[in-house]
Amino acid sequence: MFESGQFVADVLGDVDDDQVQPNGVDLRLGAVYEQVGTGCIGTDGKTVGERRELAAESERYRLEPGGYVVEYADTVRIPEGHVGFLYPRSSLLRNSCMLDTAVWDAGYEGRGEGLLEVYHTVELERGARIAQLVLADAEHADTYDGSYQRENID
Repeated sequence: MFESGQFVADVLGDVDDDQVQPNGVDLRLGAVYEQVGTGCIGTDGKTVGERRELAAESERYRLEPGGYVVEYADTVRIPEGHVGFLYPRSSLLRNSCMLDTAVWDAGYEGRGEGLLEVYHTVELERGARIAQLVLADAEHADTYDGSYQRENID
C-alpha cells in the first residue's frame, strides 16, 4: 500500500506546502549535469563517468535534446518498512521529457539523481518541481548501506 503525501512530507521534513501532493511529495530540481567521461559497471564494482554541471542562465537551464543527469534539491529519506519510487511530473512528459529513476531502498538517505531524457528543447528552472516521490510498504531483511548512501549531502 502507498502512503499519503502528508506521510511522505513528514518523513522528508524540510518541504514546502506546495510540494505535498495527495499521494507523494514533489522533488525540486537542484542541478543539471552532462556526462563527459566514460563510466563502467562491472562484476566487481562500478565507476561513474566524469560530469560537468551545466551553466544555468538566470537560474534556468536551456536543454537541447539528449540525456542529462539531474540532481534533486531535496534530501530524501526512505524509512524502514518502505520502498521509494520516483515518477516524473506530468508537465515534464507534456514537454517531451522523461525522467528515469531506480528503486530507493529502505534506509537510503541523500539528494539522489535521475536520468532526464529530453526529446525537444526545454527550459527548466532551478527549484522547479520535476518529480514525485511515493512511498510504499515493503518487507525487507536489511536497509540500504551502499556506495550512494548520503550522496550529494556529505
